[in-house]
Amino acid sequence: MNPRRKRRLTMVSIILVTLAAATGLVLYALSQNIDLFYTPTELVEGKGAAQVKPEVGQRLRVGGLVVPGSVERIDDGLTIAFDLIDEGPAQITVEYTGILPDLFREGQGIVAQGELISATRIRASEVLAKHDEEYMPPELAKALKGIEHVPPANRQQEESDNGSGGYQ
Repeated sequence: MNPRRKRRLTMVSIILVTLAAATGLVLYALSQNIDLFYTPTELVEGKGAAQVKPEVGQRLRVGGLVVPGSVERIDDGLTIAFDLIDEGPAQITVEYTGILPDLFREGQGIVAQGELISATRIRASEVLAKHDEEYMPPELAKALKGIEHVPPANRQQEESDNGSGGYQ
């Protein structure tokens, strides 16, 4: 093989190896930034046919309805804990430090993004409240199908009609 051909082959090999390494690093970085969406039931029982459960420490998003009566302030007043449910029997607890969105209410649909700290507990870094009754992410709509949600305005009317001051 002549020296000119050898240099070309070496250069092409170096370029291909560099390109493969760069592609591998980009894919690795992207996989670290993916936040998978779960419902409370999928979080507890597993997702899909393989029943894959997230690992403790994994970043994820979870969506569901805030359980009425479950919102409580912890210690400093900025840390809030509340429970989420969906159509299944599973119930998880979300801890959030910060100011909640104005539309956050008990019985309201929310999506929390954060880190799994135990099998049924999430430390949220962000909480998003649903802004109207018309739109819901397709995954959440499918997961919550069949749960009866009484908007807070209607719930107050029902409570005053039957004379009870709380939830039943």
